[in-house]
Amino acid sequence: MSLIYIKQARQNDLPAIMTIINQAKAQLKADGSPQWQDGYPDEAALTQDISAQQCWLLMVGSEIAGTATMIVGNDANYIEIENGAWQNVTDPYATIHRIAIGRQFGGQHLSHYFFSDLISQAYASGVRNFRIDTHELNKRMQAVVTSFGYQYRGKIYVDEPAEDHEDNARRAYELNL
Repeated sequence: MSLIYIKQARQNDLPAIMTIINQAKAQLKADGSPQWQDGYPDEAALTQDISAQQCWLLMVGSEIAGTATMIVGNDANYIEIENGAWQNVTDPYATIHRIAIGRQFGGQHLSHYFFSDLISQAYASGVRNFRIDTHELNKRMQAVVTSFGYQYRGKIYVDEPAEDHEDNARRAYELNL
C-alpha cells in the first residue's frame, strides 16, 4: 500500500481539486441528489478555501486522491437547526465541507483515512467538537459520518444556489470527543 497522508492545498493544486469536485458532482447527479448541481462548489469557493489555508488534500503516494475543506469556527449555516439541537454549543468546533475522493480512487475506503486524518489534525489543535452536513439523498456520506460516530442532530439549511429551497436542506451531524 502507498503512503496515505493529508496536506494543505496550494493554488497550483486547484486544477486537480476541480477535477475531483466535478467527478463528485457527476456521482451525486447519478445518485439522484440535487446536491452540488447548481455550480457550487466552484473555483472561487475553492480558491478562497485555499487562500484561507482551510483546503486539505488526501495524498496517496504523490497523487492527489481527495479534497476537503475544514473550517474551525462558527458556521453561519449551523446557527439555526430544526427538529433537533446541537449537543455541544459552548466549545469551538470544526466543520468538514466539500469533501470528495477522485473517481480513480473509489472503492478503496479512502474517505475513512481522510476523515481520520482531518479529525486528528483538528484534535491536535485542541478541537473536540466536529460538525458536518449532507443532503438527505447523499447516502454515501451519511454512511461514512455515522461510521465515525457522528450523531444526527437535526436539519439545517445551507446558503448555496438551488432551484428549490428544500434542495438546501441538509442532515446535520455532530461528533464530540
